[in-house]
Amino acid sequence: MLETMPQDRDFTVIARRTVEQAIGEHLDGSPLPVFTRKRSAAMERGRLGGLKGGKARAKKLSPKRRKQIALKAAKARWNR
Repeated sequence: MLETMPQDRDFTVIARRTVEQAIGEHLDGSPLPVFTRKRSAAMERGRLGGLKGGKARAKKLSPKRRKQIALKAAKARWNR
């Protein structure tokens, strides 16, 4: 998402930033700065939870329910 400062109300400034974000670099060819808003510790905890989550959920599901979910996924994939 494009972030604009309150003082950046000029259409040309906003348009230039939009184009730069779309192409992934400044118009002069230099790379855009990379901003990460997530903390690495939070990302690690999220990853650990994600690794555990699928297996824990599969244990709780009955074979019948797993089959229902698999059929729904197959229909969604093949019957676009």
